[in-house]
Amino acid sequence: LVAEGETTRYVGDVLAAVAATSRHAARAAAAAIEVEYEVLEPVTDPEAALRPGAPILHDKGNLHKKWEIKRGDADVALDKSAHVVTETFQTQFIEHAFLEPESSLAYDTDEGMRVFSGGQGVWDDRRQIARILGEPEHRVRVTLVSNGGAFGAKEDLGVNGQAAVLARLTHRPVKLTLSRDESIRMHSKRHPLRMTYTLGCDASGKLTALNARIIGDTGAYSSVGDKVLQRACGHSCSAYEIEHVDVEASAVFTNNPPCGAMRGFGSNQANFAMEGALDRLAVKAGLDGWDIRYLNALESGSKFGTGQVLGEGVGLKKCLDAVRAAYKDARYAGVSCAVKNVGVGNGLPEYGRASVAVADDGSILIRHSWTEMGQGVHTMLQQVACEELAEAGVELKNVRVTVDTEREFATGQTTASRGTFLGGLAVKRACEKLKDELNGSLLSELAGREFTGEIEFKVTQPMDDSELARSHICFGWGAQVVILDDAGKIAKVVAAHDVGKVMNPNLLEGQIEGAVHMGLGHALTEEFVVRDGYVQTPTLKSQGIIPAKGMPPVECIFIEEPQPEGPYGAKGVGEIGLVPTAGAVAAAVQAFDGKWRTTLPMKDTAAAKAANPKAVSRVGGGRERRDSREA
Repeated sequence: LVAEGETTRYVGDVLAAVAATSRHAARAAAAAIEVEYEVLEPVTDPEAALRPGAPILHDKGNLHKKWEIKRGDADVALDKSAHVVTETFQTQFIEHAFLEPESSLAYDTDEGMRVFSGGQGVWDDRRQIARILGEPEHRVRVTLVSNGGAFGAKEDLGVNGQAAVLARLTHRPVKLTLSRDESIRMHSKRHPLRMTYTLGCDASGKLTALNARIIGDTGAYSSVGDKVLQRACGHSCSAYEIEHVDVEASAVFTNNPPCGAMRGFGSNQANFAMEGALDRLAVKAGLDGWDIRYLNALESGSKFGTGQVLGEGVGLKKCLDAVRAAYKDARYAGVSCAVKNVGVGNGLPEYGRASVAVADDGSILIRHSWTEMGQGVHTMLQQVACEELAEAGVELKNVRVTVDTEREFATGQTTASRGTFLGGLAVKRACEKLKDELNGSLLSELAGREFTGEIEFKVTQPMDDSELARSHICFGWGAQVVILDDAGKIAKVVAAHDVGKVMNPNLLEGQIEGAVHMGLGHALTEEFVVRDGYVQTPTLKSQGIIPAKGMPPVECIFIEEPQPEGPYGAKGVGEIGLVPTAGAVAAAVQAFDGKWRTTLPMKDTAAAKAANPKAVSRVGGGRERRDSREA
């Protein structure tokens, strides 16, 4: 909420809230509110926001955060390179388009504020709500309600804080659910990045150096924009080894809608630029897309972009081997590789916390810390318990799950593809403690007992640490091939991913297929359109999402290169499925029509027209809503 006398910074700022006994009464009262305001000059371009004299959004200036990687001497190495390409790439704002809009239920009790949240981190929700109410944290209890999708947008507190405030002021239970229009205007978006890449190789095609400058429009507020640009910087080399690296990535405030977490978290955008530069370099070096990638692919012992020397569990070349024939045999095809961190890393400790409780009837209750938002983390952790307690007769139907701050299981947001990785380890450890106590007895003899498992990783260093040895616990790896038919329509996507260990084939396929759908939309037709700070696409229909009939077949190939630290060798796969897609699409459409493209979405392609004709024909992204100009 923006208080009287404060400054609004974008069209989704909340100026007032009304609590009423009916939706009609609340809407009528809200419409009657009059706002007196002074019009200020906005800045809506991140490069303009950095110029002297630009309107300043926050006291510390418009540069939110700048990240750098400097290894070797990129300028000298580029001068000595046999082949060099320079290109500027631009990606777009993207709406998350989750099915269920933000919703929260809050009410006061004798023990304090009770909140039911669909957010991605209920312990973070508790901390922030307690601060807003001026209460100690133990006076706020937040229970997770599994939500209908998030993709990163529900990491911010959102309506949970507003519902709690209204409940406290009215002394009544309050349910606050956003309309679709409100949701689209208010929550954060995917960062549009402007990326200038200069990439060099020797005569054989071996990469020598990268110089990259990345500017991200982080919108009106920080959200996690600094971390998104950190990830874009760290993943700027994609899945390839480059000896000399000079990368700068800046998150810049503007009066556009805030940008924050979205599936891929900055790695997607950087991947599109790196893969595009690599394809152009391949032509100069006389190689095809697959050959130059295999030549430069990371493997155990290679150096990742941040400088981390990779250990075990790097199955990238196996992924490339798996898609080789699909690429080589197709007339029009593009190939792209991907790497995505598992866990936040960059010097932050990672925790997994969970407990396993035995009920009187011998059933099991798992308490853990990760948000179920359609990805299946509840199911995965239930499976771990069933695997560990199989000898005790535990079956899936006997295992329940809850996520609630009544236990101190804070582990941060459900993000960075780490729910199965960290949660699985914690549940496994809790089950091991239970088995030690069981020792051949009946499970019912442990009724009323609760066993806690905790895992902690303090193994990474900040990206700017001169002594950096490890920026992330581990990574997922992948390679995708996009194949076009003779009309330029996408005929098939082949997605090979190193997942460490396949724990649930159905959920795994669902993750990759859904991610590919999202990646194709980002590549071809999706765009959240903002002009001069005003939202031009206020509906789901206007986002350009590819419908089911526009979706090509997806062949999933799973490589199992075990990750030693992971549960049963598994890695996280929640995000990586859409990281390589846009790069593969760009290469495929170039093979078809001979045009290199640098800007997303690529609506001018035959592939886009076939996938979603209405999105391609829509000028300006849809109708402009008058109320999108109201803060």
